[in-house]
Amino acid sequence: MDFARYVDHLVEQGDAMRAAAVAAGPAATVPTCPEWTVAQLVRHMARVHRWAGTAVLTDPADEAPVAVEAPADWDELLAYWDEHRAALTSRLRDRGPDAPAWAFVPAVSNAGFWARRQAHETAIHRLDAEHAAAGDDPVDTLMFDPELAADGIDEALHRMIPRRLAREPATATGTVLFHAADAGASWLVHLRGADGVAVGPAENPAIDADASVVGTADAVYRATWHRPSNAVLGGDLGLIAALRTP
Repeated sequence: MDFARYVDHLVEQGDAMRAAAVAAGPAATVPTCPEWTVAQLVRHMARVHRWAGTAVLTDPADEAPVAVEAPADWDELLAYWDEHRAALTSRLRDRGPDAPAWAFVPAVSNAGFWARRQAHETAIHRLDAEHAAAGDDPVDTLMFDPELAADGIDEALHRMIPRRLAREPATATGTVLFHAADAGASWLVHLRGADGVAVGPAENPAIDADASVVGTADAVYRATWHRPSNAVLGGDLGLIAALRTP
């Protein structure tokens, strides 16, 4: 997916998340993030979008930007989030994908990293806001674009999950197949206990893995981030659970 598409998705998912959050109300619980209310979910996103917007302007050799807490008042919080979400997208578009920027993955210290990361951060938390707004009703009208969903699976498996496991190693060992049928994409994840995780393409989706996550890209995307999903999970479910996301 190209840089402009990431930024477009960031805008689209941010607008949709805001609408769902307002519909749910600040005091509503977020069933997919059980310790949060909608106000806390929005405060998290406002904080992240401000931090990412600062990172885009920070030299890769500098210290990590400092995260700043967002306002507590609901109306002030929404305005603050709107301001910093708009600033982030504007800075990304002005600077372009190859502009140097501080990133927590040094190999990709550029604005392109942030466009991709924030598109998916916002999409997953948009889903959380939709669940909060729906209450006990299923969230079955929202479908992520297969291209976005497949890219989000790839980012989670190659970057976000290995980063989490580097900090908190899993003891589990084995292989997990991820297959997003409508996107024609498959990944094979090797959990190696204290030695971390390795990820590569699964050239044959029928490979005999110890566990599997199979379905549409939309369903597998949700399952990869441990959100409610109609993906088909098979084999050793403990291996899937061990692939913890941030």
